[in-house]
Amino acid sequence: MKLSISTKLFAAIFASVLLVILVMSAATGWSFQRGFIGYLNDQGITRLEKTLPRLAEFYAREGNWQRFRDDPRQLFELMRPIPGVDFPLDTPREEAMMPDSTGALFRMALLDAQQQRVAGYRKTGARAIMRPILLDGKTVGWLALAPFQSVSEGGGEIFRRYQLHTSLIVGIGSLLLATLIAWWISRTLLGPVKRVAAATHRLAAGEYSCRVSVASQDEVGQLSRDFNQLALTLERNERMRRDFMADVSHELRTPLAILRGELEALEDGVRPLDRNALWSLQTEVGLLGKLIEDLYELSLADVGALTYRKSKADVGALLSQSVELFRERSVARCLNLELKLPARPYVLEVDASRMQQLFSNLLENSMRYTAAGGHVRLSLRPDGQALIIDIIDSAPGVSAEQLPHLFERFYRGDVSRNRANGGAGLGLAICRNIVEAHGGRIDAAHSPEGGLWLSIRLPWEN
Repeated sequence: MKLSISTKLFAAIFASVLLVILVMSAATGWSFQRGFIGYLNDQGITRLEKTLPRLAEFYAREGNWQRFRDDPRQLFELMRPIPGVDFPLDTPREEAMMPDSTGALFRMALLDAQQQRVAGYRKTGARAIMRPILLDGKTVGWLALAPFQSVSEGGGEIFRRYQLHTSLIVGIGSLLLATLIAWWISRTLLGPVKRVAAATHRLAAGEYSCRVSVASQDEVGQLSRDFNQLALTLERNERMRRDFMADVSHELRTPLAILRGELEALEDGVRPLDRNALWSLQTEVGLLGKLIEDLYELSLADVGALTYRKSKADVGALLSQSVELFRERSVARCLNLELKLPARPYVLEVDASRMQQLFSNLLENSMRYTAAGGHVRLSLRPDGQALIIDIIDSAPGVSAEQLPHLFERFYRGDVSRNRANGGAGLGLAICRNIVEAHGGRIDAAHSPEGGLWLSIRLPWEN
């Protein structure tokens, strides 16, 4: 049978309390047998030793024990405590009479020098506590004390029954209290845990929209908040996965459809096989190949398998080389391409080919989306423990709502942009991976020229 966590908790608390009660009862019984009876015997020995000098004085006066044989009551009168002798006069009566209240006097017996009973208790037995009565160094008699053997003697049995009755009441009350605590815990503490467990079951089944209510600020409440965050992340990742698959399908379908149409036109003779036709086919194949290459790089970055071969390189020189590659294109598009570098070189431990890929992607983005007649400015500058690379272009720009999404895959800042002047939306995502692999950060902001301002921050030590 499958037990719930509430049942297990209740059983654990109930069993623990029951075990504690049983152990305490056994310990109490053992302590009573050993401690209480030992206490009674110690009190009796105290009374016995205080009586020895009086019996010695009595024997010195009388010369024998005959008076006690004739009248045993005189022995008890002699053994009773005397105020001012056995205890101070200001001692409370209860404390002064404590040894007698244990029944020690009635368990004492006077024996002669040959250990024959003279008066007192008749059944001292072999385990009796014996003390000699000395007179001038000679043993004239013995005083014997019969010890308590069990709680059945004297008032011990009554006391034991009282203790057992009290322990039983305390035990039943403890079990009832344990039951209430287990019930409260199962409802108050385990209730949220059960809700999280049920929501986890739904989440595992693919219901990523499920959430649990947060009713406290303790660890259980933190568990609920963490579950909600997990569910939100999974829901967002699932949505991104679906969008990603749809975008990939769309981006792959478009060049394939164009290629199919071009080939069918060539096959049907609608379009002649000339240089323009071959250029169109090569363009679509190039776009398709670039998309597949970008997807491959992103997949390697996701699993941490994208290789980086870092060595010392001048970042300014790498940036200058990338700019020169776009110089002719900027002239063709009537764009003013400017590069501002510091006088001294700045050397970092980087992968030179990846850094050029980074700069090329960023320049490609600016060249593609900056209106003709505008300008693109690049600069490199130190800033404390970092090197800052700025790419600033002119209009058109993007809205404030679009800025946080520019580095997402397949995201285009302007929905009106199409494949004629825009890519697949993977370039900036690849740029972010390259920058982060070098321990840096890339941010997007509005350009003071009305376009986009991309800022790269790379760690650098003076």
